Amino acid sequence: MYQLFRPVLFRFAPERVHEATLYLLNLIGRLTPLRTLLSSIFSVSRSPVDAFGLTFANPLGLAAGYDKDGLAWRGLASLGFGHIEIGTITPRPQPGNPRPRIFRLVEDRALINRMGFPGRGADFVAKQLQSSRPNDLIVGANLGINKDTHLDHAVEDYLILMRVLSPLADYLAINVSSPNTLGLRRLQAKEALNALLSTINQERREHEVSLGKSIPVLVKLSPDLSQSELDDALDVILSTEMDGVIATNTTTQREGLKSKFAHETGGLSGEPLSERSTQVVRWIYQRTMGKVPIIGSGGVMRTSDVQAKLDAGAVLVQVYTGLVYNGPGFVKRVFSEIKGY
Repeated sequence: MYQLFRPVLFRFAPERVHEATLYLLNLIGRLTPLRTLLSSIFSVSRSPVDAFGLTFANPLGLAAGYDKDGLAWRGLASLGFGHIEIGTITPRPQPGNPRPRIFRLVEDRALINRMGFPGRGADFVAKQLQSSRPNDLIVGANLGINKDTHLDHAVEDYLILMRVLSPLADYLAINVSSPNTLGLRRLQAKEALNALLSTINQERREHEVSLGKSIPVLVKLSPDLSQSELDDALDVILSTEMDGVIATNTTTQREGLKSKFAHETGGLSGEPLSERSTQVVRWIYQRTMGKVPIIGSGGVMRTSDVQAKLDAGAVLVQVYTGLVYNGPGFVKRVFSEIKGY
């Protein structure tokens, strides 16, 4: 049904459709009868996965970027996701980049976004996460920096976010790989990343004592790193005792695109990213000999993409653009088709 309705949706500006979808999912999440109905339609069998000291109901989750402010996560959980990653969240509210800032590349089954971390800030998200949570749902928080934060002070933004969100989220993801905040990707360089993650790890340990619980911390990496840059990042991630990696964020590469929007700046997601992100997952798994749990993200457009990332070494998989192109039944379809589930 969604495939029949999608051409109508795609006549409207992407961000407007997204905002309307979040509003509807927010409403569904707040009304128990609607949430129960949606869950019954899109329910999937429980297929537990243990990772980062947490138990996920199934290996497929929603990537950061879809629900930036934590408005719709309870409604989204009704679509069968095993986890939902909120964000990217910044300490202070900010508008993000000027519109238009999302583009559909329909011929390429892709999106380009240059959102620039728009959002209502950490305190607002914290309030959204204080509400009751569906059974078995894991909620992560993806952390970023404000646009006007100098890179020399980036760690201060991450520490603020940790203090606010550690009591509420099941895991934290350190976003140093978005192409839409000027200079942010420089934090993936070895020395900068080591300084950042060492401080974050120390702060994390202090919070674990005060909260009486473990706080898994993951690092989200770019698909555009060279092999040597990726190796350097992995060395730091291992030495600073991070709990896992999300591979990958969006790409700035544009090879082979057909759409008229191919020239737009921002991060490319969807089918053109699929092979590259899977290669990064495979390299991380081989390079670390499986010591670093991986969430595979990027170009998850069909069941075979989920399987490819699991086969490459991912323990969990995240989708975003695949949900836009396939609709709310995507999770259920994946688990009806994928082997072993």
